[in-house]
Amino acid sequence: MFFIDTLDLTGLGNRSYLVGGGRTAVAVDPPRDVERVLTAAARRGVRISHVAETHLHNDHVTGGPELARITGAAYLIPADARISFAHTPVRDGDRMSVDPADGAAGLILRAVATPGHTPHHTAHVLEDAGTAVAVFTGGSLLIGTVGRPDLVEPRLTEGLARAQHASAHRLAAELPDETAVLPTHGFGSFCSAGQAGGTATTIGRERADNVALTRDVDTFVAGLLAGLDDIPAYYTHMGPANAAGPAPVDLTPPAAADAEEIAARLAAGEWVVDLCSRVAFAACHVPGSYNFEAEGQLAAYLAWLIPWGKPVTLLAESAEQLAAAQRELVGVGIDRPAAAATGEPKGWVREGEAPGSFPRAVFADLADLADLAGRRGREGVVVLDVRRGSERAMGFVEGSVHIPLHTVRRRLGEIPPGEVWVHCAGGMRAAIAASLLDAAGRTVVAVDDAYAHAGKAGLRVRGARG
Repeated sequence: MFFIDTLDLTGLGNRSYLVGGGRTAVAVDPPRDVERVLTAAARRGVRISHVAETHLHNDHVTGGPELARITGAAYLIPADARISFAHTPVRDGDRMSVDPADGAAGLILRAVATPGHTPHHTAHVLEDAGTAVAVFTGGSLLIGTVGRPDLVEPRLTEGLARAQHASAHRLAAELPDETAVLPTHGFGSFCSAGQAGGTATTIGRERADNVALTRDVDTFVAGLLAGLDDIPAYYTHMGPANAAGPAPVDLTPPAAADAEEIAARLAAGEWVVDLCSRVAFAACHVPGSYNFEAEGQLAAYLAWLIPWGKPVTLLAESAEQLAAAQRELVGVGIDRPAAAATGEPKGWVREGEAPGSFPRAVFADLADLADLAGRRGREGVVVLDVRRGSERAMGFVEGSVHIPLHTVRRRLGEIPPGEVWVHCAGGMRAAIAASLLDAAGRTVVAVDDAYAHAGKAGLRVRGARG
């Protein structure tokens, strides 16, 4: 008997896995917060004997070195990855015993070279008594798509895209249809070349549905390269951190900040980030602070937008919310907040100063405006679309200005004067953008609605979706 526990890393759109038998287990692509893996192993009553990476990650800081150090596990890394610390190099065809069984083959982890997401990418096939039952595909074969091939070096991108096609076909050819496909990326991760529905799949399903397996190589590569979007800025720092060996994390509470210190940090140009819901932030917040919901993709978007190394103060509703945010943020290298405060906005604003607020709306409210260019007796209305370019290409509100969220702060001057109605695909990114605009002194309305409702509300839309 064997088990596979899935650890969802929702803030990054990733997954990690713990797989084992009755006595020992392997952690695959572990998160920086290793306590989650250790807790899962303790719950199962197993010892972690191996830590396996499918590739040198570009989107997050790994917990592999720390987990291997704590547990004494062998640290398995693809042989061609350039790593500057002690590890066990793994090559195509290598076999590792996961949970040896007396007189039987037991569980085996077999390495399969699957270049494409990176040149050294390696999938791990789990074999139970000689039969492949699952494959940990990392950033190679995802649900309906593959990992993007452009994160290593621009000159390698087309070649890696072709390698992705070949690697997907190799897995499909070598593994039975019923083999579970367990990727690391593809659940909202920016490492995915596309987003497909579903949370579980098999080789058989991917053979029927995955673009890498249903298109010839030239068609696949052309479509893959045409669909690539901007690379998150913080990715530049993740690969080097993982190659050097990340340091252990410090998750002790940050220094407490009162209203005076929060104001001083804002005045110094530091970032003050409010973790509350977008509804609560719109109603009441510290003027000048930014809203990154704790329940959203906090780590990915904050790391993408904040200038690297900029001090950040976190404002949380509770000590528990703050601790959870810290655990998430270490995964993208934001290791120590400069300060923090818990409670409510009224306690974070200096006495005598008024908290900030701005209205929220839905697309039907926007459609009610007689003219998107302006309203009688008021300034003009600007519709700002902060979705990524690939989303915009599939449909947009006619007359809207397009500035992707990650470029809003540096392109504030491109937003026409007037009241800015900002939208995204569902509301979370619009809330972030609205907080950035509000802090910059713009009059803003956050459209907290699904883009699919825009056309139905009566707005004129162009493209594939309304």
